Amino acid sequence: MNKPILQVTGYQNSGKTTLMMELIEEAARQGWTVASLKHHGHGGTPSLSEDLKDSDRHRRAGALAAGVEGGGVLQITAAKENWQLEEILALYRSLPVDLLLVEGYKQAEHPKIVLIKEEKELNLLDQLQNIQAVISWQPLSVKNQGYPVFLLEEKETYKSWFVRYVKDCFFAQ
Repeated sequence: MNKPILQVTGYQNSGKTTLMMELIEEAARQGWTVASLKHHGHGGTPSLSEDLKDSDRHRRAGALAAGVEGGGVLQITAAKENWQLEEILALYRSLPVDLLLVEGYKQAEHPKIVLIKEEKELNLLDQLQNIQAVISWQPLSVKNQGYPVFLLEEKETYKSWFVRYVKDCFFAQ
């Protein structure tokens, strides 16, 4: 059986890493083991100072494993030309975890939470597939697309949604 995967996507500086930490902490409170993967979307190889700091924050939040990928380098240190998300996930699937949380990889097909910081970023919602929820920094005028829209300040509400979503979609027998 494939492990459940949930993505957190959005533009740069939209709060993805902070949200990942919140979801990892909530998963740990639920008794779930979680692994995280961060996509280094700025081109080139990941920076040891910044990207490892973020993945270290993921581990401190409770992730069993955390990594970062960019420019062909996956830091759980392995290097190969042009890593594909599915290749990386194959490695992660061997870990004894209940859930994989992926930060970035906007165009991947997995279920995702999208962060929107400004109204001008709404075009992202038309470009992505498999959106399960949107978390926005400000009230949005979003047509009903069949997914909930939360304000960033509604932490308890979107964390409750996250727990229900994971239980209903991934852990339901």
